[in-house]
Formats: sequence, structure tokens, C-alpha cells
Amino acid sequence: MFDLSQAEIAAVLLSLKVSLWAVGISLPFGIATAWVLARLEFPGKTLLDALIHVPLVVPPVVVGYLLLLLFGRNGFLGGPLYDTFGITITFSWQGAAVAAAVMAFPLMVRAIRLSIDAIDTRLEQAARTLGARPFDVFLTITLPLTASGIVVGVILAFARALGEFGATITFVSAIPGETTTLPVSLYTLSQIPGEETGAVRLVVLSLIVAFGAMFTAEVIARRVRKRIAGS
Repeated sequence: MFDLSQAEIAAVLLSLKVSLWAVGISLPFGIATAWVLARLEFPGKTLLDALIHVPLVVPPVVVGYLLLLLFGRNGFLGGPLYDTFGITITFSWQGAAVAAAVMAFPLMVRAIRLSIDAIDTRLEQAARTLGARPFDVFLTITLPLTASGIVVGVILAFARALGEFGATITFVSAIPGETTTLPVSLYTLSQIPGEETGAVRLVVLSLIVAFGAMFTAEVIARRVRKRIAGS
């Protein structure tokens, strides 16, 4: 029962690739956004905060459709990309990575922001009084003390990207070998009579990966907090 077929193995590997790329391309922006929300006050901050968390509360299909309008060949960004460079990300694994990154981004930002909020700002102020520049304070004080939040944010975003379905299938469809990630493959199998065993295998695998990600996030976060406290 648990012998995965070649198509199922391909779906798992594609999901891992898409999730890793989704986390990789969003991490720098996630750290920067979390810092901005945690440390700066400016007009429109509440609006920015709400906009970042919109993917958590709207149907994923809405996000996928908006991405299709934005990055399609006639879209605001997709049109110039295709006309100028011949680049198109719709109906490709790169598009799946973009969709996964957008859906996972709020979880990453939230985890990192909470970690930054927990830092004693007097440590940063002390570094500034000693002549450290703002960027140096960020690199030597803020970023190391935010390590646990970054780790948790990365793992949660990875798990969310791994399970992304609605935005992915709307934005890049279900193309065998190109965009059939683990959730898309599970949906496809569930619609085919006689493929219940394969669907069950993917369900079990998804549960194992999700539990493993959450467990790993908690273990690593605790170790990082202990190491920071000890130093």
C-alpha cells in the first residue's frame, strides 16, 4: 500500500522543490517586512499589515486568480516580462513556487515579527549609543536574537507551501510533471475511480510531513532560545 508510484514520487519531489524555492525567494522580504512592522511607525502601517495577511483570510482561489491577472501574458507584470524577456511563469513550476510563496508569506512574517517584538529594545539602543550604525545593529543584535522566530517562520512557511492547493491549481493548473504538486496530485487521484489507495498514501504522507514540520519547528526554536539565553 505504501509503495509510491513513479508519478507519486515525482509529485513529492516537485512539492519539495516548489516549497524550497517559495521559502528561499520570500525569506529576505519576510525578514525586512517583519522588521518594518515591528520597529517603524508610518502612515498606512495598518493597511500594509492587513494587506500582508489577506492570503490567510480569503479563499486561496482568489489569490490564484489575482496572480493569474497579474502575471498572465496580458497581465500588469506578466505582459512586460513576456514581451521584453520572453519569460512566463504561468502554468509552470516557477508559478507554483510564486503561488506557494504568497500563501506562506503571512505565516513567515508573523513568526518573525513576534520574535522581533520580544527583543528588549534597550539592547539595540545601547548599541547605537556606542556608535553602531542602524544596519550594524540589525545584523549584530536584532537578527541573531530573532533566530528562533526566523527558524519557526521558515519551517511554517515551508509546511504551508508544501500543502498549498487552491492558489496553485488556479494559477498554474494541473500539468503532469510540471505543476502536479503533492496536493494537486492528491486531488487528481481522489477524482479517479479505483485510485483510492494512491490517494490514501498521499494523505498519510502529507500528514507525516506536516507533523514533522511542526515538531521540528518547535524543537529547533527551543534549542535556539536556550542557546541565546545561555550566551
